[in-house]
Amino acid sequence: MPIVTQADWLAFAAHHPQAHLLQSAAWGELKSEFGWRTTHILAGESGVQVLTRSLPLGFSLAYIPKGPVGGNWDALWPEIDHLCRSSRAVFLKVEPDHWVTSKTEDTNILPNEFRPSRHSIQPRRTVVVDLSPDEDAILAIMKQKTRYNIRLAQRKDVEVRATDDIDAFYEMMTVTGQRDGFGVHTKAYYQRAYDLFHPLGMCELLLAEYQGQPLAGLMAFASGPRSWYLYGASTNQERNRMPTYLLQWAAMRWAKSKGCTEYDLYGVPDEDQTTLEENFTQRSDGLWGVYRFKRGFGGELKRAVSAFDKVYIPWAYWGYQAIVARRGLGD
Repeated sequence: MPIVTQADWLAFAAHHPQAHLLQSAAWGELKSEFGWRTTHILAGESGVQVLTRSLPLGFSLAYIPKGPVGGNWDALWPEIDHLCRSSRAVFLKVEPDHWVTSKTEDTNILPNEFRPSRHSIQPRRTVVVDLSPDEDAILAIMKQKTRYNIRLAQRKDVEVRATDDIDAFYEMMTVTGQRDGFGVHTKAYYQRAYDLFHPLGMCELLLAEYQGQPLAGLMAFASGPRSWYLYGASTNQERNRMPTYLLQWAAMRWAKSKGCTEYDLYGVPDEDQTTLEENFTQRSDGLWGVYRFKRGFGGELKRAVSAFDKVYIPWAYWGYQAIVARRGLGD
């Protein structure tokens, strides 16, 4: 099996700058320190970073986030299959880095033995902001209220700075998780993500402050021409100063300075544009609460192709599906 070292994977990735962050060597290293095993496979002109995680009774699950990478994947599948079988994988989940442009793409992007999954790990629908124009043009595309709130934060003396203060960021994450009802990683996880990506120039931790008091924070990531807003938090204080708007604008400017041409706000409800626009003022559950905010930045609504599963042990797969439906798999 053509399993390769991390150094080999880095060399391969250097020739594929469009690859998703979740296929980067640093992401694989991060996940390997928090319960996953990372394997890199090269075959022909393509490659893949596979994550596997142990399950009870000697089983495992296998996961390919936003991959494989490269053009022709045909030579990869037998090698991935061998890895899954040798790891006693109950199933393999693949979430390709591919946007849907028609209703038929969900059924034909992977080999026939894969079935569309009922559960995605990464959000399928997102808003992507085009960073290729100049800053004035990017601002002009935003909703008028969003531009107003960015400038309001500046007038109200909100300042954004880059920092390594994971303690302050994590404290805000716990507040946000409790307030908005979503799961939060451990402080060690955010610290390790920062320590791995920041020295590579692939991550910035930004805090929005008023008179030295942190009001909001986010971790933005960049790889090649793409950037992502993965983790964000805010306190319950001084929200009338609109710190989160200025914070996002600062993150976009940072990403643009890194040469990125797009900024992925990473996650809105999986509904079409019409449904989103008709319902966002009435709903706040799940990702609906963030759609109102993210829509204002003038990005394009995009939808990723379905997650797909290849089942190796059917009885265990259905049992696991029931567990995931109750608890979620995590990223």
